[in-house]
Amino acid sequence: MGIGVSNWRLAQAVSRLGQLGVVSGTALDQLMVRRLADGDEGGYMRRAFDAFPFQEMARRIWSEYFVPGGKPPEAPYPTLPMHQRSGSRKLAELLIVSNFAEVFLARQGHLNKIGVNFLEKVQLPHLASIYGAMLAGVGCVLMGAGIPLHIPGVLDHFAAGKPAEYKLAVTGAPADRDTMLRFDPRDFAEGPLPELERPMFLAIVSSNTLATTMLRRASGKVDGFIIEGPTAGGHNAPPRGKAALDASGQPIYGERDRVDIGELLRLGVPFWLAGGYGSAEKLREALDAGAAGIQVGTAFALCEESGLRQDLKRKLVAQAAMGQATVFTDPLASPTGFPFKVAQIDGTYSDAEVAAARSRICDLGYLREAYWTSDGQIAYRCAADREALYVGKGGKPEDSVGRKCLCNALLANIGFPQTRKDGAVEPPLVTIGDDVNSVAAFLRDGAESYSAADVVESLLAGSPA
Repeated sequence: MGIGVSNWRLAQAVSRLGQLGVVSGTALDQLMVRRLADGDEGGYMRRAFDAFPFQEMARRIWSEYFVPGGKPPEAPYPTLPMHQRSGSRKLAELLIVSNFAEVFLARQGHLNKIGVNFLEKVQLPHLASIYGAMLAGVGCVLMGAGIPLHIPGVLDHFAAGKPAEYKLAVTGAPADRDTMLRFDPRDFAEGPLPELERPMFLAIVSSNTLATTMLRRASGKVDGFIIEGPTAGGHNAPPRGKAALDASGQPIYGERDRVDIGELLRLGVPFWLAGGYGSAEKLREALDAGAAGIQVGTAFALCEESGLRQDLKRKLVAQAAMGQATVFTDPLASPTGFPFKVAQIDGTYSDAEVAAARSRICDLGYLREAYWTSDGQIAYRCAADREALYVGKGGKPEDSVGRKCLCNALLANIGFPQTRKDGAVEPPLVTIGDDVNSVAAFLRDGAESYSAADVVESLLAGSPA
């Protein structure tokens, strides 16, 4: 769904209904700081900060970033340093507290599990983020957009109160060089370490081969799989085999991109199907095939409780009600090089004129590529940055063509756009699944919106409890 769309409110609503509500763990440090800069509307961050187990850490962050009454609307949000392998303690603390807060708030008012979803490619924040979520009692960690072999072991180590490490992917790094990320909970605890439970780990994969690899090579137990097809929103796995585009410029997926359900069943691990499964009929189909259930993104992304801006939701739901919402699988938009689903909405970053008007800048850096320099250092580059900067860091000019700053755009999607010195405001770029028009089925007669409860009720109609 992107940053903050599946926020604590949505995850709480879904889990209250007996399902697994999942918060997005991407860029929660930025989201928390912007909430504080806006004055912590509703006092929810204050409630989470008061429950945080390391109160000195919480006070430091609150005193630096909370703005009573909120900043002026035209003022920019605070700028945080970008994450690096040798990251600062301040950034680590922001990650710990922000992930704690999101999971803590999602867990209020019910006794069901809450999950958190991370992108494997956004590696630098992983360890501190996971620890913060575990401090809040997260019940399940989901991760895709890469091969998260090290995550099960990280969960084991944190549950045992031990340090953990994660291998950072560094382009061009010699095999004998140390590129590990390390995190020791004892460096941050203010007293004895809290006892933590190990959450379940669900790997998000798009192929039988990757599922098998995870079971054979992961550093600990893989509790299940989310099998995500190419119709799902957000980043999609590239098509297997020779790359080809259709007449509209979208990647062509074929037979090699289909998952063999029979092979999955033989692995003996629970799995959930995702990507175009957001209906009662598709749920029954998944259960009949042997799946444990389905993962639903698009339907919840447009429900009342999601973090997506109300005006963007209204536009997409209205388009869906007429069967006119359109999604383009953009092979260039993401600086990662992965295809990325983009809803076509006038006035957003999907509009060529809006994209052309934005000055290219990378100042959040979550999707940067780490690379090895000629003098033996780890540096970072982003294909969505200015071409001259990217090429100056060894990037290929052709890899910069058509790239968009997803980090800033996804924060704009949820109402926290950065304001630039010249007064320009970052535009939104909505990602959604190919089946977006199907959300019209959740609208009651005469209604222009629907709730998470409407989605769950519709999905479970006629299905076993």
